[in-house]
Amino acid sequence: MRLEEGPCASIVNPVVNWFWNRGKSPRRTLTLRSRGDQGGATRVDFAEMAPELNRFLGQAAYLQLGYFETLTRLIRATPELVEKEALSRAAGAALTKHREIVDLIAQRGDDPTTIMLPFRENLDAFRRKTIGARPRETLLAVYITAGMLDDFYLALASSYGDTGARVAEILSEDDDRHEIVAIIQETIESDEEWRSLLSMWARRLVGDTILVCRSALRPEHLAVVDDERIEPVYTELMGAHARRMDAMGLAS
Repeated sequence: MRLEEGPCASIVNPVVNWFWNRGKSPRRTLTLRSRGDQGGATRVDFAEMAPELNRFLGQAAYLQLGYFETLTRLIRATPELVEKEALSRAAGAALTKHREIVDLIAQRGDDPTTIMLPFRENLDAFRRKTIGARPRETLLAVYITAGMLDDFYLALASSYGDTGARVAEILSEDDDRHEIVAIIQETIESDEEWRSLLSMWARRLVGDTILVCRSALRPEHLAVVDDERIEPVYTELMGAHARRMDAMGLAS
């Protein structure tokens, strides 16, 4: 039976135009500068666009909760017990990270729900966009978007001193997503049409995820943000994304 293609339209948003044309200018290595560090003129001064700390913590915490919710939804939709077990481990890892960031917020004397609430609507809308027509598409969406966003928030974490260092530790903990790779690999090896469909789906996910990254920056900078200045951040994200795609046997 042939797979019916889902809505995998081309990405044309100006925010990600840099990606399609990135070979036209020299690439730079991303090095974030912490606030107060005035040295290193060749560094990318991206830290000044990092959001205020509670905004960063609220988004990071709610994103992990979203991964958990989507993975638990997939567990219900998956008939195979082995896959249910694999997904449950990945869901458990996301929930653990969520709870650890929530605990960090509480330790700072803030209410975690209050801190996360402003980002619920937009992040839920993003997550709905990444729910595929089939469970395998949604599974790939979790792997791709969580990987890119974890990388982005790890980069931002260097702007927040000891608190940022703790968030970086949390985000760097084992996410148990390697088993998702094995499931995707098995799927595409069983049918070449899956390989084509999932590759197209992943390309659509990149655009939506980059928009989430952009929206995480300081609101006052969004209208005048210089894409050339933050291009190295995106280049780093896309390099890691390409490696994940290669590991699964998909074209990035």
